[in-house]
Amino acid sequence: QVQLVESGGGSVQAGGSLRLSCVASGRTFSRDTMGWFRQAPGKEREFVATVNWNGGWTVYADSVKGRFTISRDIAKNTVYLQMNSLKFEDTGVYYCASSWAVSTQRGDYNYWGQGTQVTVSS
Repeated sequence: QVQLVESGGGSVQAGGSLRLSCVASGRTFSRDTMGWFRQAPGKEREFVATVNWNGGWTVYADSVKGRFTISRDIAKNTVYLQMNSLKFEDTGVYYCASSWAVSTQRGDYNYWGQGTQVTVSS
């Protein structure tokens, strides 16, 4: 059974940091593009960051560029999202996802985790 399990969410004050992790299991993800998306209450799920299979290609949403860093450990089947200088508007449920394509488009992602809540207080 394919599973993506996120962890590391929580509550933090503005300016603080969090590190999200996503562990993949059930199949080999070493060649997949891995991405992070987020969804705030009442809003659509939006792209945050993505990394290709070897970490050589990363893309960030403009809203997080310079503050967030995506990385992966192929041996551990794990992808990370280091979030620094958090803002109130970063609040939402963060989802990990995998894609067979090199893409930032939500529709290109095949497997999704259940999400982890990030709450930033101003």
